Amino acid sequence: MLKKTILSLIFALSSPLAFAQCDDFTAVELRKLRSKDTVDLCQFKNKPLLIVNTASNCGFTGQFKDLEALHQKYKDQGLVVLGFPSDDFFQEENDEADTAKVCFVNYGVTFTMLATSPVRGSDANPVFKHLGEQVGSPKWNFYKYLVSADRKEIQRFGSRTKPLSAELSTAIEKQIR
Repeated sequence: MLKKTILSLIFALSSPLAFAQCDDFTAVELRKLRSKDTVDLCQFKNKPLLIVNTASNCGFTGQFKDLEALHQKYKDQGLVVLGFPSDDFFQEENDEADTAKVCFVNYGVTFTMLATSPVRGSDANPVFKHLGEQVGSPKWNFYKYLVSADRKEIQRFGSRTKPLSAELSTAIEKQIR
């Protein structure tokens, strides 16, 4: 009996999420875009996050290309890019399959994309509810929120700030050091 308990404990502790418990706004599990699978954001504990509200039919939709380049450039240094499609500004596809096509097929996105959800107002998803309370809700699509690894610092960048801009790159590089 003791041996079985010890083996169960070892198995539980070997899970990648075993030590990923977090006590901040990332203590949430969200569904991936066009999937039944979910993502526990606690797995990104102690890593800086770049959180972006996206839309498939916006003048800024081309930023997906540069967000992917940013992801490729900094992922090995710990940066996690998270995309949150939203129809809050009436520029997202009605069907998640179409949203997924824009992201994954048209722009080759490999960073984590979550299911379409509200990003502002009283029905905002829990991540954007927190971001809105701390630094303000997005005023348009492709607002970028750079969150420090310890979750104590949040910087907000508007839609016009390009993902590969010197301003955003400098801020990211300060966070990954």
